[in-house]
Amino acid sequence: MITTPKVDWLALAPTLALLGASGVALLGSVLVPWWMRRGFTALVTFAGFVTAGVFAAIVFSESPEGRTLIAESFTRDRLGAFAAIIIAGAGALTVLVSWGENRREHAGEYYALLAAAGAGMAFFVTAGNLMTLFLGLEWFSIALYILCALDTHRETSLEAGLKYLIVGSFGSSILLFGSALVYGATGELGFSEIAGAGDADNVLLLAGLAMLIAGLGFKASVAPFHMWTPDVYEGSPTSVTAFMAAATKVAALVVTLRILVVAFPEQAHLWTIAIAVLACISLAVGNLAALVQRNVKRLLAYSSVSHAGFMLIAIAANSELGARALLYYLIPYGAMSIGAFAVVAARERELGAPVTLDNLGGMGWERPFLGFALALFAFAFIGLPPGGMFTGKLYAFSAAVDADWTWLVIVGVVATAVSVYYYLAIIRALYMRTELELRLAPAGGSPPRDVWLSISVTLSLGVVLIGLAGLRLMQEEADTVFDGNWSFAPYFILFAYTVLVMFLAYVKITREPKRRT
Repeated sequence: MITTPKVDWLALAPTLALLGASGVALLGSVLVPWWMRRGFTALVTFAGFVTAGVFAAIVFSESPEGRTLIAESFTRDRLGAFAAIIIAGAGALTVLVSWGENRREHAGEYYALLAAAGAGMAFFVTAGNLMTLFLGLEWFSIALYILCALDTHRETSLEAGLKYLIVGSFGSSILLFGSALVYGATGELGFSEIAGAGDADNVLLLAGLAMLIAGLGFKASVAPFHMWTPDVYEGSPTSVTAFMAAATKVAALVVTLRILVVAFPEQAHLWTIAIAVLACISLAVGNLAALVQRNVKRLLAYSSVSHAGFMLIAIAANSELGARALLYYLIPYGAMSIGAFAVVAARERELGAPVTLDNLGGMGWERPFLGFALALFAFAFIGLPPGGMFTGKLYAFSAAVDADWTWLVIVGVVATAVSVYYYLAIIRALYMRTELELRLAPAGGSPPRDVWLSISVTLSLGVVLIGLAGLRLMQEEADTVFDGNWSFAPYFILFAYTVLVMFLAYVKITREPKRRT
């Protein structure tokens, strides 16, 4: 009699819910009449993401202790469940954003692929060995490759899909080669088994570790593995860009944290330095490149590179506080990414052209709610209250201080100050353009309002604003984390950070704009 492993269906429920929604949406794109095809597939996909989020919340509640399942290939714990909740939320908001897109064809396939990508990510964040790690990575990557190129009538979409396919395949091959080296050095596939097998200083093992970090860096848009990000973000359908900016980064960084902490604890003295260096490179490249961008989607793409650097600071801390900082940071970041790209999508539909800082001018007065939302997202991206990113950055910096990475915190504070310049450029374009610089909206009346997009922006704003309540969590654990020094470290950082931010904000706002002749 063949012994079969016990399957924990509840742990797999988030993935199966999205996989089922993808299958039903794909069937609907063929069997449902054309006039109701888009509505049916959108509803099924939205229901799939909501169901997956509910199942993930149940798994989170019922899994106080993590454990591996199905021959050590799958992990049921709160880390994976929490990441699945964020991914499900990002997917549900993306469905609302995409409803107003006048897609000429493949509407049903779009929603089926979106659900398939979400299923792959939900599976990826719970991977327990190198095989399921690669399977989950390719699962959602292939779906995203197609989604990026789905607008076949636009050359930029086809170009984005091709670039993402080539560079993403290169990143996947590096990760696969690194997995092979790790297996060759240890003879094990499971993360926990790798930690207890082989020589900690084995050259083959260290080379495999480096390639694993590089491969995951491609998916997380970590510099210098970010070269695909601005072109793909710019050319892809804006709703797809929003989903990638939020959900892909969640999946890649959560798995990076899991594999480094679980599989390579003996090499922590090496990979913490490597992660810290990558954080510095990402902060420098992302912020400096964003300074010269005029296209808003490219600006937000480089912004995502810099935010990957902030999240790597939390991972480099290699502590429980650092893990909580990463998970907390991902919540407002994901909501702000979806919300910001939703406003960009609304502007694209009004103008019928790519959104730049020039044609963004006056939107704050033409569309008061969307303009206010984008301005608030920009402030929150900087890390200013009342946005939840304020707490997220303070949390990450506190974890770094607790791990004696003070120099890394200084780099983060300086990078934040630099980011004020281009985030305030968005706000200035919305409200503060001169008459000579202002670009009026096309004549002919206002375009119809997209109710579902406005709902997604409202929900994103709600997540961003309530994130400030996270300060209470920090106060509760202050004594245990800082041993009585809580009142010094974080608030010293906050003081220096606020002074730099306010100074550059003053310089930016009061700078005399150049007049065209």
